[in-house]
Amino acid sequence: MKKIKKTWPEIRNILFRMVSVGVIDEPLNKTYDIVSTVFLFTNLIVSCMYTFENIRMAVGEALLIIEAITIFFFAVDYVLRLLTAQDMYPDQSMPRATWKYICSVSGIIDLFSFLPYYLPIVLPTGTAAFKMFRVARIFRLFRINATYDSINVITEVLKSKKQQLLSSVFMIGVMMFASSLAMYSLEHDAQPEVFANAFSGIWWATSTLLTVGYGDIYPITTGGKVLSIFITFLGVGMVAIPTGIISAGFVEQYTRLKQAGDYADESAIQFLKIKIQNGDAWAGAQIKDLKIPKNLIIAVIQRGSEIVVPRGNVIITPGDVLLFGAENIKNDKPVELKELRLKKNHPWNGSAIKDIDISRQSFIVMVRRNGHVLTPTGNLVLKENDEIIMYSKKKILPEIEF
Repeated sequence: MKKIKKTWPEIRNILFRMVSVGVIDEPLNKTYDIVSTVFLFTNLIVSCMYTFENIRMAVGEALLIIEAITIFFFAVDYVLRLLTAQDMYPDQSMPRATWKYICSVSGIIDLFSFLPYYLPIVLPTGTAAFKMFRVARIFRLFRINATYDSINVITEVLKSKKQQLLSSVFMIGVMMFASSLAMYSLEHDAQPEVFANAFSGIWWATSTLLTVGYGDIYPITTGGKVLSIFITFLGVGMVAIPTGIISAGFVEQYTRLKQAGDYADESAIQFLKIKIQNGDAWAGAQIKDLKIPKNLIIAVIQRGSEIVVPRGNVIITPGDVLLFGAENIKNDKPVELKELRLKKNHPWNGSAIKDIDISRQSFIVMVRRNGHVLTPTGNLVLKENDEIIMYSKKKILPEIEF
């Protein structure tokens, strides 16, 4: 068979599906997902282990080598995403799609996953500052929400409640500023070195409003203590506002999902499973080239232990199990079939189908022998233990009476 040379858009689409998280329709894509996740967790574990002096003294060089390998993988992953950006944004030209990915939150996280590691080579004076940006690689964990719906729900809740959360954050900011100003007025004369200006109390206001105070800055005057008590109680209410908003968002989201399942209009679909054998007409053909009836679709393809999504360019191979889905015709009269097993001494044993005596209103649909399906041609000779599927316009009697 002549090997078909793939074009760059086809290769780019293959690479895009490979680097896209959660696309596991082919072994290559699933393997890349697993490798990417393993490299990410390995990098994070190694980075944490390197902070322990005893571990660093024992296996520090090995940890650095592992870190270098994992970060190189992040760099390659970033390049692949740049090359496939047009598949991510198909309505954009290649330069615009690339620039859109670079400026996206995901693109920035991917860039800072490896760039701070290589920057000290060019700018050695900024090594300490660059190390701080390495924490960006931990945000790659959020890509798991492409696979797990439970994490995706959190994102949906934050998006739906964005305005309310921004309002509550604005209220907390106003209260912090007002508290800092008020505490400066009451405590400046008693503690001029602590509350030196209007912004000196920001740290105190933050720790008091959002917790119960840190203890390094605190009021000593009577007025300051009274204000501190009032702000502490107010801080409990301030923290409760965003908590209540997020809790209500979770309830609404799960209620919406439940209602979508409870009130959806269900329609039965008929399924048919076919295994492709060597020599079959479909073996080696692409799905887009198959002449399949309009109301019949290939739902999934089982290839060994893998499930393949039946895209148009997928090639069917011998051994594939095709699961077809067909529309259920409403108010259609169901076809009733009867299954018979030929026992010993049955009169049909050893007879060809064309020679057996059955009604003209009945016919044999299928013969199953030793797990294999046989076409019921007229010359097919029936044998003991054959399973026969029959259809009749009239009621078929049980095998014993037939």
